[in-house]
Formats: sequence, structure tokens, C-alpha cells
Amino acid sequence: MAWRLFFGFTGKTQLGDIANAIRNMSLNGASTAPGLMLGLVLLIVGFGFKIAAFPFQMWVPDVYEGAPTPITAYLSVASKAAGFAIILRIFYSAFSFPAWLSQDWGMIFAVLAAIGMTVGNIVAIPQTNIKRMLAYSSIAQAGYLILGIVTMGLSPAMNHEGQSSLLFFLASYAVTNLGAFIAVIALSNKVGSDRISDYDGMGKRAPVISLALTLCLISLTGIPPTAGFLAKFYIFSSAVQQGLLWLVIIAVLNSVVSAYYYLRVVRVMWFNEPKLESKVSSSFALHLALALCCLGVILLGVLPYGMDLAHSAAKMFGF
Repeated sequence: MAWRLFFGFTGKTQLGDIANAIRNMSLNGASTAPGLMLGLVLLIVGFGFKIAAFPFQMWVPDVYEGAPTPITAYLSVASKAAGFAIILRIFYSAFSFPAWLSQDWGMIFAVLAAIGMTVGNIVAIPQTNIKRMLAYSSIAQAGYLILGIVTMGLSPAMNHEGQSSLLFFLASYAVTNLGAFIAVIALSNKVGSDRISDYDGMGKRAPVISLALTLCLISLTGIPPTAGFLAKFYIFSSAVQQGLLWLVIIAVLNSVVSAYYYLRVVRVMWFNEPKLESKVSSSFALHLALALCCLGVILLGVLPYGMDLAHSAAKMFGF
């Protein structure tokens, strides 16, 4: 439906042609282009469902809890990353001009980011199922990621900070969340449950897996020296440069809230007494996958080259 509106408004289907058609029209505000704005709203709705952004996230908790954990990991990492990559491509290529247009959809995304990260973090607090908790966490993380979209919409066309910070955040989120779900797969398969209370004393029963899950949860919280800290630092800094201090304050407060439910899992694993004394065995392949994810979490958090690579990637993809 959205693309039909764009075609009817511009007569074009190629992203570059749509951008040129809009740029050449004598438009001076949203009131002169209601069809264009309706198409953008519908486009945001469709992609909001894809990336689990508020208020289109209703499917996420039940799907994450009910699906097999490998499928949940795929939806949380690959599907979300692809969704944000497509949003970057379409909105940058077709709707970055004129300035009033990018500012309008940028502010729509800003509102979605503020509400999404708040709702996701608050509702994650009382969850007792770790997959359901990570589902609401992914809704909140989508809010942080949308900050990069907002920055792109409000920044000058040649300023690539928003795109670069979003790409770096996506890379950090991918390795971190993938590592978390690999650890959850290993622990849940052995204890036969996804309940957080059944992770009691896992630090003694499965120290390697518990250590990896702890590192990933710390990264999701945004605590140094992990990738999650640098990802939030870059994306928050880019937003502040574009006058979005109010949104960054909301994001920082939400990061503090998220520490409660992330670190609660860490406390259960390391400070509670185990219900059983038997060790939790795991395969070499699983340890290798966890090691690679944890290595990515650490390297992206301590090496100074990550953002340079993100800048190069942004230019390579034409952002």
C-alpha cells in the first residue's frame, strides 16, 4: 500500500528516482503532500512490525517464548538487523530530501524510540521466563537502535554519524544477543526449563557458559569494557550532536532500569545455591560459538577501530 502511494505521488519505483521526483516538486511542508506523508507512516508501521518497535511489538513475547530457542535467536538477531539495514537504505536513499521531510519522519521515529525503550524495559522487569525477558529486552534495544535512524533524519545529508553509530550498534547487538541465546540454549536444554529461577547456582554447575552469559548481559546493559557500552556511547553522542538531549536522557535512564533485570539473572547464577550438584556438560562446538561471540563483545568494546569500520561500511553502502 505504501509503495502504491509513492508511485502515485511520484510516478517512480526506483529509490533514487523517487528521491529526485520529491526533490523537484514544489513542496514546502507536510500539508502540501498528504499522500507522501501517509505512505511514510504506513512504511514506518510495516518496518516497525519487522524490527519489533513499539507499538507494533505485540507478537514478540509470545513468539520468543513459544518458538524453539534457535528460531528465537534468529528472530532476535538476523531479522532485526536486516530490518534496520533496509530502513537505513530506503529512508536515506529516497526520503532524505527535502529537509522538512526527513525531520518529520525523524521525529516520528523519535517518539517511537522514547516510548519503545521505556515500555520494553519496564515490562521486562517482572518476567520470570528468560526468553520472555529477552523478548522485552529486544523491544527496548530496538528503541536504542532507532536513535540512529532519528539522528540520520535530523542531521545534514553529508553527516554520516547516525548511520555509522547505528551500524556499529547493530554489530555489537548481533554478537551480544547471539551469545546470550547460545548460552540460554545450552542451559535451558540441560535443566529443561526457561525459568530464571531454575538458573540458580549455574555459576557452579556450568561456569564457562554462565561466564559467557554474564558477559553478554553486561554488554546488553551497556557496562564497560564491553561492545554494548561503546555502541550506546556512540549512538547517544550522535543524538546529542543533533539536539536530541531529551531523548538521550530517556535512553540513559532506561539503561539504568535495564540493569535491574539483566543483573538479576547474573545474581541468580552466581550467588544462589544450585538446586542440583551435577555439572552441566556442553559440546566443543557450543563452547567455540560462545567463545567467538564473547571475543566479539570484548574486541568491539576495547579496540578503537570499530567506529572507523562502521564509517567505512556506511560509505561503502552509500549512506
